Amino acid sequence: MPQNDDPLRLLLIEDDEVDVLAIRRALVKLDARCELLVADDGLTALEMMRGTKSQARIQGPYVVLLDWKLPRMHGGEFLRELRADPRLRSTIVFVMSTSDAAEDRRLAYEYNAAGYMVKEGSKDAYTTAIDTLLKYCALIELPVHDHKRTSRRAG
Repeated sequence: MPQNDDPLRLLLIEDDEVDVLAIRRALVKLDARCELLVADDGLTALEMMRGTKSQARIQGPYVVLLDWKLPRMHGGEFLRELRADPRLRSTIVFVMSTSDAAEDRRLAYEYNAAGYMVKEGSKDAYTTAIDTLLKYCALIELPVHDHKRTSRRAG
């Protein structure tokens, strides 16, 4: 399969600036070849993914990192809306949450989250999680949501 020259895009849906900064630092530490896009809630993220409400549509390939406890639209609500959208339902979503509640994990997987990680809070934990995610994305074919192409390889 051909290697894609476009950088991977990570759409981080996170309302805590400290967590956003920790993920930015992890990407720098890993010298990651990817673009980090940030939405502070699920509604804004959906607008970015759809290209609505004056938001430019995110071009693929991209993977979503979703905080569970968000203002305006809870992580479960975001996943339900995402999976109901035929153009976006194949989006790969990983949940990164402070919640270790079994019900939250159950709901995330019910809406086809690719993984559920509990935030540890340490710098090393974010770096390890992001490193693992980037390695995963380098090995798989990511869905593309632009109707022109059907698969792209992360690099």
